[in-house]
Amino acid sequence: MADQSMRTYLGDLARAGELIEVAGSVGARFELAGVLALLDRGPAVRMNTVDGSPYPVVGNVLNSRERLAHAIGADVADLLPRLADAVADRQPVEIVADAPVQAVALPAASVWAEVVTPTFFEKDSGGYITAGMIVAHDPVTGHRNASYARIKPLDETTGFVGIAPNHHLTAMARSAGAVGGLPVAVVLGAHPAIQLAACCYLGLGDDELEHAAALLGEPVRVARALTSEVMVPAEAEIVIEGLIHADRPVHEGLVNEYHGMYEDYGDGFTFEVTAVTRRSDPSVHVILPGLSSEHSYIAALPIAAGIRHALRNIGCDIVDVAVTHSGGGRVDVVVSIANARPGGAKRVIFGAFAAVSMVKQVTVVDADVDVWDEEHVHWARTSRMRWDRDLVLVDGVATDRNVPMQRDGMVTKVGMDATVTPGDRAVGPELAVPPANVVRAMRDLLVEEGWADRLRPAIVVHSALVDDGERIRA
Repeated sequence: MADQSMRTYLGDLARAGELIEVAGSVGARFELAGVLALLDRGPAVRMNTVDGSPYPVVGNVLNSRERLAHAIGADVADLLPRLADAVADRQPVEIVADAPVQAVALPAASVWAEVVTPTFFEKDSGGYITAGMIVAHDPVTGHRNASYARIKPLDETTGFVGIAPNHHLTAMARSAGAVGGLPVAVVLGAHPAIQLAACCYLGLGDDELEHAAALLGEPVRVARALTSEVMVPAEAEIVIEGLIHADRPVHEGLVNEYHGMYEDYGDGFTFEVTAVTRRSDPSVHVILPGLSSEHSYIAALPIAAGIRHALRNIGCDIVDVAVTHSGGGRVDVVVSIANARPGGAKRVIFGAFAAVSMVKQVTVVDADVDVWDEEHVHWARTSRMRWDRDLVLVDGVATDRNVPMQRDGMVTKVGMDATVTPGDRAVGPELAVPPANVVRAMRDLLVEEGWADRLRPAIVVHSALVDDGERIRA
């Protein structure tokens, strides 16, 4: 039976030298954000003394594809296929009677003393829970859901919850309004595989906890909440039980968003706390919001997997899908393809638009381009596109409220066919590169001499350098 806690994963990072401890005092207002921002693409961080938190606070935990792959026991190359399999597969949860996350039960009024709510950025309207996975059970329809939304304290036992109008959680909250609110539980510190599953784009009524089983290799162990029929991951760190009231609007004010700028979305819903449970020695997971790596990647990989799943019958081989960090892990997609018929790239573009409503731009490249390397993708656009022929503009498309440059819920979407077109200039498209075996030998030499941390794939060491199917990477 596999461990389903986040703490074991943090232990793995510590043993690998990828988790650092901050012993000094860190303020919850801006200082915690400063620590995470300074180490954004580096090690995970445990802050042992955070003002307002009785427990250690951890962040930057899932800030790279390598970390996410390790969390589900996969190689980076297998990460997206594993996630795509999880979108297509489900296993019922396993209910247990003795849940570590329910070792200590506390009244609702203790909530904001138990869970720190940092203020991250200068113009934010307040502090937030940012790593809270919300699991819900609609007593009217029976639907279950796991997803993410930010939560801001309001008074002793209530908070604001920010949910997009087209979110499944919004539909469930409105459905349950007639019976007194939607029962939910805000889960902190679930296993990374469960967190990833909660970010997948599934159908209304699909239970993300059931799809997490494909990533864990076994069903998710859950316990029934103390005050509702919600099922919570049994080995998480902290759970806040409560109700979401869609009929009690609360104005939010300015808040940062994944694209790195502020938004004022107007009203959100009220979250009423009914109980708190925790482990005997919990830690609190915090995700630096805005345009941070953890906030980006924890969404980007599940979105990429959903798009790959949606494109499976598009009429060409989907080699890889990336959702870029520069697009906040949400709106900018790159797809590499093989064996496409004429016009196949444009089918991919429209298929990606249809798969996820917030996707704003799609670039399609050939299989020799590394979709996760934005420099390499831009090289393909520069070297393989004719803008008069290969640019697709679609005006007046309905989109999400958080998409940059949308107006009245509409945006112009753009597709770019950066694949090789037969008949284009004879000098391309093959890259001029040293022999792959030579590059590999020189890489090994530099690593042996202690320069591993200085190696960076340049254009001559991109994925065009392939030897027996293995990409030459630092």
